[in-house]
Parts: sequence; C-alpha cells; structure tokens
Amino acid sequence: MKAVIIDDEKKARNVLRTMLLENCAKITQIFEAENLVAGVSLIKSENPSLVFLDIEMPENSGLEILNHINKEDYNFEIIFVTAYSEYAIQAFQLSAIDYLLKPIRPTQLNEAVEKAISQIGKSQISLKLEELKNSLQSNNFKKIGIPHADGIKFVNFEDIIMFEADGMYTKVSIKNMDAILVSKPLRYFVDLFTTATTFYKPHRSFLINLMYIKEYIKKDGGYILMENDKTVSISKDKKEEFLTIAQNI
Repeated sequence: MKAVIIDDEKKARNVLRTMLLENCAKITQIFEAENLVAGVSLIKSENPSLVFLDIEMPENSGLEILNHINKEDYNFEIIFVTAYSEYAIQAFQLSAIDYLLKPIRPTQLNEAVEKAISQIGKSQISLKLEELKNSLQSNNFKKIGIPHADGIKFVNFEDIIMFEADGMYTKVSIKNMDAILVSKPLRYFVDLFTTATTFYKPHRSFLINLMYIKEYIKKDGGYILMENDKTVSISKDKKEEFLTIAQNI
C-alpha cells in the first residue's frame, strides 16, 4: 500500500515516515512532498491509498487540495496532521475527517491508519472536505458527518432527534431517515455537542434534541416521549433541572 506525506517541514516528514515504517506494516511505499502542488503531482502519478496532509503550509493550505484534484479522482483517504486548536478539532470531528495531532503518538497513528484503510472507496472524501472547510470558516457549526456502512451521512444538527447509547455504540435517530448505529460511545457525542444548546442529556444513556420532545409523562417516575415515539428515561438527579428547562422551551 502506498502513502504520500505532504508537509513543508522536512523534520516532520522524516518523523512521520519513520513512525509509519515502524508501526504500520500495511504501508509498503512512502512518498514525500514539501508543498501541496508537488504533493498533488505525486498523488496523480503514484495513486496512493493514504495521504498524510499538513493543513498549515506557507504557499497553500492543505484544504485547497479540492482545487487541484477532480472529484472523480478521489480514490484515497486523507489523514490531516495538525497542531490546530480545540475549536478546529471539533470541526474535524463533525466532518468525520481523520486527523493526527502533533506530536504524533504511535497508538494514534495506528488507529487513524486502520480507520482510513477501512474507509477507502466509500468515504465521500470530497464531501467531508467541503464540510470541514465550511466548519473552519464559521463559529456556528451546523452539520455532522455520521459514518455508516455505505459511507458518510452529513446531517443538519436540527434534524437529529436523539442519540441513544448501545454499549460502546450509539444509535442516532434522524428526522425522515432510518436510525444509524455508529461505532462511537455516547460520551463522544455528548462532548461534541457541549456548546449546542438544543441538546440535553437527561440520562446516562440518552442525548436528546429538545426541539423534538413531544410530551413529558409523569407516571412510572416520569419520562420523555420524543416525536419519533421513543421513550427517554430521566435520571432522578436530572428531573428538577429538566422540568425547569421544559417550562422554558
């Protein structure tokens, strides 16, 4: 399997090359470029499976790769290598983009590579990059990329009804769509939606969109009925807080 590293810092390229050779046996050939234009030439000539791409380079941002490669030619996965802030990391997560934070750790590298390999050919990389660009250009995140068996569904926040824990997985209920089972724990989405004021966690197993509450039912200790007719439990220590919120919706 071929990989291309695009980074303007030679030391950073050397470190990543060494880590890939030592930790990722599936990668057998590695090519390097010091800028985006040279990297795009390598991609076109070598047809790699993986591209490790720095975002912040002097001449061209890594995000500009969309401007140099036709959408039909996206037959590789991108893993961004970045030292970006927490705000930008949220943008990566919402866009379902693989990323590595500098300094890179072997375990993170392995996980990112395995995940990227599993998505080759079905990840809609051009859509993910467009959503990432939109997220980075705005403080008001509006969409999330949700991985599923056939690729990625990009869903507006306002169309998400609820998240429900299912062991180490999470079931995502979406307006006018079938529910999607995602291989991430509920905690991942709770952390991701911390600043989204319409989402509320009434119980350890649920994160709900307050816009889709149909009814609060007092019997059986009190529970929530959502517009998709799913029932949601309320923890005892959250009941008073929830009722206060409900009165102000």
